[in-house]
Amino acid sequence: MVYSLYELVWFYLIYSFVGWCLEVCSAAAKRKKFVNRGFVTAPLCPIYGTGAVAFAIFLPELKDSLFFLFLGGAILASLVEFFTGVLLEKIFGRKWWDYSGQKFNFDGYICLRYSVIWGISAVLLVCFVNPFLQGIIRIIPHLPGVILVSVLIGLLALDAVGSSLAIWGLQKKLQRVSDITENLKSISGILENSITRYIQRRMEDSFPNLDEEELAKEKALKEEKQKVFAEGCGYYKLICLFFIGAFLGDIIETIFCLLTSGKLMSRSSVVYGPFSIVWGIGCMLLTAVLYRYKDKSDGYIFTAGTILGGAYEYICSVFTELVFGTVFWDYSDFMFNLGGRINLLYCFFWGIASVIWIKKVYPHLSGLIERLPVRFGKIMCNLLAVFMIFNMSVSSLALARYNVRNTQPSDIVQEGQQNRNNSGLSGLDDFLDRHFPDERMERIYPNAKIVEE
Repeated sequence: MVYSLYELVWFYLIYSFVGWCLEVCSAAAKRKKFVNRGFVTAPLCPIYGTGAVAFAIFLPELKDSLFFLFLGGAILASLVEFFTGVLLEKIFGRKWWDYSGQKFNFDGYICLRYSVIWGISAVLLVCFVNPFLQGIIRIIPHLPGVILVSVLIGLLALDAVGSSLAIWGLQKKLQRVSDITENLKSISGILENSITRYIQRRMEDSFPNLDEEELAKEKALKEEKQKVFAEGCGYYKLICLFFIGAFLGDIIETIFCLLTSGKLMSRSSVVYGPFSIVWGIGCMLLTAVLYRYKDKSDGYIFTAGTILGGAYEYICSVFTELVFGTVFWDYSDFMFNLGGRINLLYCFFWGIASVIWIKKVYPHLSGLIERLPVRFGKIMCNLLAVFMIFNMSVSSLALARYNVRNTQPSDIVQEGQQNRNNSGLSGLDDFLDRHFPDERMERIYPNAKIVEE
């Protein structure tokens, strides 16, 4: 079942509110008083809405297999919770929740107990709750519904900005007002008003981990680390790993296909350069998750890599099919496959690759990256990031146009092109047709299959 964007936005708001209610009730039961547990001031917990929307997008096709639906929900929600926790910690310098006291936890960000609850919730939502809510949403008149959700999303965005400014205000209390530039005076005024002070007090009460002295120490440590380029596993290190992984992934897949099929074919995900985006992002994410566990046993890293790699590949398969209408790989002929999107053998490959990468390759590669001059490294990474954003954007447009040419009748495509020629406008479609014809697209993406509606 495919939900519309309008329905997904409703799901996000509804489940964010339900999650907020559950969090408040849980906190009230433990602390014997009302505590707003949401990041934003509004009665919403966005992480619950994000998880529910992820369920609605990626899991409906598992509806007929309750075990895989449960497992997929547990893994998907755990990934959302983990990366949200890591992102918030990177931005604000502190953990917003900590499961270190729970059994079978993963660095305090996720734990088995709540992952199981997420899995059960996925089964309930996909099989029962979402279809029910979809029926309710369709009863609401469309135009008033669109206006309502637009207003609510706008208010939520403003609320999130206000809450973020409040937290950054806590981090900046140690600085003198004279050190703040003229461009930040307006923000300083916002931080000093009563609304911001209220948010700060609520944050200090709801999240006691936000300690000013600790924030100041971590900020000083971060500034000290900046003397070495890309030390640790931050933005610049991950950008470097993305490009290295994308390039090596393309080369490895090309050699593998040549050895197994005897054919030399492109395995690139983009129109410019030999880069496999799936490998690049996978390398970046697996490193971000597993590098701190490099001292764990090979079995531990293999298991984590197998699960995370399989989940990641499944999500990529669903995402590319929904966005581009194209299937880039199909494992239906493999044993122990799941919907043709992943198979057990390749999941094991992810696990083996994780062990080799974390234990052998990454430590040496990390040392080489950190030897780059700081200024040169930053400029290089930013330029590469801009190039890849452009590359991926052009590739997406070219794929979308290729999809149109192969799904619409040829006379309609030719008629549209003739109309544009008569009007004297070249247009984006004409540019894509000239520079990325079917022959070139099929050479770049030899295994791509158009999904029939």
